[in-house]
Amino acid sequence: MSNGVKLSLSEVSQLASDSLIAQGFSAPQAHAISATVSAAERDGSTSHGLFRIPFYVNALKNPNTDATATPVVDFPKPAVVRVDACNGFCPLALQTGLPELSRLAKQQGIAALAINNGYNIAALWPEVEHLAEDGLVAMAFTCASSYVAPAGGNKPLFGTNPMAFAWPRKDKPPLVFDQASSVCARGEIQLHLRDGKAIPEGWAIDKHGEPTTDAAAALEGSQLTFGGYKGSSIALMIELLAGALIGDLFSYESTEKDTAGTGAPFGGEFVLAIDPGTFNADGGHFAHAEQLFEQLLSQEGTRLPGGKRHRTRQQQSDIVIPESLHTTLLELCR
Repeated sequence: MSNGVKLSLSEVSQLASDSLIAQGFSAPQAHAISATVSAAERDGSTSHGLFRIPFYVNALKNPNTDATATPVVDFPKPAVVRVDACNGFCPLALQTGLPELSRLAKQQGIAALAINNGYNIAALWPEVEHLAEDGLVAMAFTCASSYVAPAGGNKPLFGTNPMAFAWPRKDKPPLVFDQASSVCARGEIQLHLRDGKAIPEGWAIDKHGEPTTDAAAALEGSQLTFGGYKGSSIALMIELLAGALIGDLFSYESTEKDTAGTGAPFGGEFVLAIDPGTFNADGGHFAHAEQLFEQLLSQEGTRLPGGKRHRTRQQQSDIVIPESLHTTLLELCR
């Protein structure tokens, strides 16, 4: 990357925390967000790394946002934990709720976590990877702001509506994927706009419903679901799981609530955790899964989801960010 600034991972974490605290975030909120952002930078997921810090700060323009909120936990059922983010941000709510979710899943065999009333600007893979490292199979779902047209439509209705899945492995990093139900994440288009690049065909339509490769026109128009009607059905499912099921907002309701036009999604997240030992007391699920992975990898050109991130994690020393982003973050620190 030309004109880039090299940072160590600890410097990334410090810069993220300092930026947020200077802008009015409490230390717990800032440190939780920083941990998520740093993990993304460490693994090469730049669209959810330091690039996201200005989005967190911009969310404060919404008068309902509370950058000093302390999440509140309750247990409505023996295998259910609910965390009210209290108009704060999801990373701290997740840090609060995940240990309880893991504990309940190991007790009950399967458990669910509902996070309500929070701003979710981060990726989903950190939470499911954390659970898989604790030996659990995990899934996570969240809505977003209304950016995506349903299949056959030409106006935004759904969010990018990501979903994540993680499978634990013995003596190996877990299998993890995190993908939007749209063709691409919103951040990918924003990165193309920042870098002055055209987006690939099929990512989006403009405000008139016409296909576009112009990033600015795409952001003004609608993103498209992957696989046409199939992706649209998945986006609809996620709206129901992370909205109606847990008593939170649909994507279009999140957009209506964003009266300041920040673009920061407000709503809920739904996380499931399953103890595979409940069904396989002898641990046979590990060996059986590895047989499938071997079959998959025996075909040239294939790889397991999450493998690229883990390789980047092992190989990368310094993290390089654009000089313009570094300048922006230093300005936030002041």
